[in-house]
Amino acid sequence: MSPNASPHGERPPKTRRLSVEQASEHTPLLAAGDLAPTADPEISEVTTLIDEPSSSSSNNDVDPSDKPLPVAQILVLCYARWVEPVAFFSIFPYINKMAQENGNLADADVGFYSGLIESLFSLTQMTVMILWGRAADRFGRKPVLVLSLIGVTLATAMFGMAKTISEMIMFRCLAGVFAGTIVTIRTMISEHSTAKTQARAFSWFAFSGNLGILFGPLIGGALADPAGQYPKLFRNIQFFRDYPYALPSFAVGGIGVTAVLVTAFLAEETLKKDIFGGGSDSEESAGAPAKPKPINTWELLKSPGVPIVLYTYGHIMLLAFAYTAIVPVFWFTRIDLGGLGFTPLQISLMMGLGGLAQAIWILIVFPLLQHRIGTNGVLRACAIAYPFFFALLPFFSLLLRYGGSTGETIFWFITPVLLCLGCGVSMSFTAIQLALNDASPNPVTLGTLNAFALSLVSGVRSFSPALFASLFAISARTQWLWVYVIWVLMVLLALGFTAVSRIMPDYDELRRQRERRELDEDDLMHVGGGVAGVTIAAEAYTD
Repeated sequence: MSPNASPHGERPPKTRRLSVEQASEHTPLLAAGDLAPTADPEISEVTTLIDEPSSSSSNNDVDPSDKPLPVAQILVLCYARWVEPVAFFSIFPYINKMAQENGNLADADVGFYSGLIESLFSLTQMTVMILWGRAADRFGRKPVLVLSLIGVTLATAMFGMAKTISEMIMFRCLAGVFAGTIVTIRTMISEHSTAKTQARAFSWFAFSGNLGILFGPLIGGALADPAGQYPKLFRNIQFFRDYPYALPSFAVGGIGVTAVLVTAFLAEETLKKDIFGGGSDSEESAGAPAKPKPINTWELLKSPGVPIVLYTYGHIMLLAFAYTAIVPVFWFTRIDLGGLGFTPLQISLMMGLGGLAQAIWILIVFPLLQHRIGTNGVLRACAIAYPFFFALLPFFSLLLRYGGSTGETIFWFITPVLLCLGCGVSMSFTAIQLALNDASPNPVTLGTLNAFALSLVSGVRSFSPALFASLFAISARTQWLWVYVIWVLMVLLALGFTAVSRIMPDYDELRRQRERRELDEDDLMHVGGGVAGVTIAAEAYTD
């Protein structure tokens, strides 16, 4: 029932009668309240005014874009987000050694198999991403998120029990099957935030992800092979001697259980559908503006600004995944083969330092920089820094390989500092997410656009770890350009991002174009159907 209707079905005061002569193409047809209150929902739907302030309801005076950010809910979702990179990156410090031991591999072949495991994980993710998105649209965000977290937790806990390469692949792909966490969390954060609060919300989202990059490798490196690392505590425990990588997997599994409980009891459902409310939303019942209708897939992909943003998203993720695939192998490989010869603990410490640096860049520097130079400005700054960052990495190896003791001292003095500075390129991950939000034709398409972007990301990640880890392994075996040919390729790819960042769309102009189209469509609706619509309203009102 409309808020303006009499509880006993009495006719409202005659002072609200609207005559046909008063109607014009500028007469609003849809408003916050019913023009002709009636028990007939079809007539009520036709006679509802849009965005018309009403003194009968103070809620109509509130601008939806001014809705405050629900901090508690964002923190719950960020905690669930934190678990995903913890589970993903926790195996990086020991996966090379684990694969070598389980498969009796030569040093030069380790990179291929560790990359293959991660590629199959991402390929599995890509095949199920859209299915999880549809499930979230049908059954709700929260149940899909909780179920996904349960699956990731179990699969990650079992990974450390693998004793062959095939078992490692099986458990990793099982974790990839439960890929609904990331797309669901992104969608829920978008639905909790507005255009004014999304930058802060996604900054926290990215920060929590980087905290996962910090803690995941630390957990993996600190707990791997406990009988070897902590003989006084674990040497006499046969289980940890037989399964040296079970402890970090169990620890990550325990963290996953806490995320399942927190999400199940504290997260709020953000999908507002009849299936949850037993009818239309209260806002719709009160005559709130109808949501924009979603456009089809082809129209979405052709929308102004969308193709170039999606391509840039994929290019940035290619650089990120290539770096993530190469660096652990680069750090693990012997110095004489072009690597740094790190131990698993050293790998975990360096990866943790990188994760902490990324978190600081994104949480503290990014909001200030984005406010000052805009989203495209941040993207262009990162695009300039990327080639220089990649060019520094082989320089570290040269110091250890030919610098002697002096080179080693210089290495440990400058490498952590330069690594932290180079991690500033991670701001491009959050910037491209905001660019994707700004390029979305309307709010209804944001979820679909995110699903496409994440499917694209999973596709890139399905081949990039195996490809780039294999290229590093080949260069280590052949010693092309003294094993540094892989870094030449990385610099060239980064220069491609530098070029494409110069042609990113003007999001303010895209927004103005969308607003002009909406106004034109409203004018056509008013001219074409205004008089007829008001006639129906007037007749229903005087019956």
